[in-house]
Amino acid sequence: MTELTPRRTLLAAALAAAAAAGGSPAVQSASAAAPGSSGAAAGPTVDNRFWFSSADWQAGTHHGTTAVPGARPALAFAAPAGRTAYTDPHTGRQGTWEYAAWTSPVHRSAVPATEVIASWNARTPAGSWLQTELRGTYTDGTATPWYVMGRWASGDADIRRTSVDGQTDGRSTVWTDTLVVDDPAKGLRLRDWQLRLTLYRRPGADLRPVVWLAGAMASDVPDRFTVPASGPGRAVAGHGRELKVPRYSQETHAGQYPEYDNGGEAWCSPTSSQMVIEYWGRKAAPQDLAWVRPEYADPQVCHAARSTYDHAYRGCGNWPFNAAYAATYPDMAAVVTRLTCLTDLEALIAAGIPVITSQSFREGELTGAGYGTAGHLMTVVGFTPAGDVIANDPHAPTNAAVRRVYRRREWENVWLRTKRYNASGKAVSGSGGVCYLYVPALPDPGRTAALRAVGVL
Repeated sequence: MTELTPRRTLLAAALAAAAAAGGSPAVQSASAAAPGSSGAAAGPTVDNRFWFSSADWQAGTHHGTTAVPGARPALAFAAPAGRTAYTDPHTGRQGTWEYAAWTSPVHRSAVPATEVIASWNARTPAGSWLQTELRGTYTDGTATPWYVMGRWASGDADIRRTSVDGQTDGRSTVWTDTLVVDDPAKGLRLRDWQLRLTLYRRPGADLRPVVWLAGAMASDVPDRFTVPASGPGRAVAGHGRELKVPRYSQETHAGQYPEYDNGGEAWCSPTSSQMVIEYWGRKAAPQDLAWVRPEYADPQVCHAARSTYDHAYRGCGNWPFNAAYAATYPDMAAVVTRLTCLTDLEALIAAGIPVITSQSFREGELTGAGYGTAGHLMTVVGFTPAGDVIANDPHAPTNAAVRRVYRRREWENVWLRTKRYNASGKAVSGSGGVCYLYVPALPDPGRTAALRAVGVL
């Protein structure tokens, strides 16, 4: 299980270096949590702000973009604001592009943050692409540079989707898809942030790339090796609930298309994404699957891997790229966020919303898994009457073996903790509750209420 290892290993190394210098990562309270403690902190630890309404798109600063009204409002390319050259670092192809840009209002986060992760939902017709950038203001009043959070396209014929390595100002750094304060133990945080979306198209082309949703999740999750145990929430207590989510194994694709992160063994993220996309009734079009070898089962999983591959990260585990892929399906919305407790996840399941979660653990820490991982995505599809977690875990030998039941206490800890010990006894990072939420763009009232309750809307 290696999909998230390169990025998370680098991030863990940076945080370990800060800790060795007398600090510790992602500390919200005045002092770091001791190993084995809950690390609980007072006040909110996660803040979401996503732009998607007509009023949202009318706000901010437009340079050649326009707000498009309708049932699903959008930001669209209206007229070129200029031209620029771009040399794709992964193909060497040079090109000239017209561009238009939108800069969001400044969002003052309810949580002075140690990490920020952007999300976007867009359509870029062939001959177009987009770049998402983020700029923050530190709590000392100084600003970060504009950081590139992703160069992305719906397809891969024009540019290669990519994160951008080597971005830092000496106080914060972009690790693939996450902007991280380098040494939060010193008290520095990101007070506010704003996005800049730049849409590109071939000069003179009559193309209209559009963005339906863009924003970010900012967080300051306390440093913790364990989290407090929770009891089953009211949403599932005593009766449980299991959603009928399709089951796909990444392992059945082992060795297939090694150009995408060495094949299916590393495809936990796109495999999980495809399960939830199909739960909502969306299917890949036949023409999108025509490139897959006919003898391969579940070609849509191969398509998902190709469509989420980050050529700089060299993996399919770029979190926003997975959400952006899900939103290429008709009337789907998708974001990357953090949940702060298992009862929030239960509320989403009760509303009929499966949740793709990121976790890491040693073999033996999660009873029944049978493996250890430095970073792995699975899909939570329900809870038993006793409150244990029912997951579609793509690390299974067959589709039929994907369904697992994991012990509640073990599962919530490996998902929500920010620190853990690996097999060598070294302290490394955990995801701290990171998850993907994919829902219809116009969810029903019950699902809207659930999303609002967990702070996404």
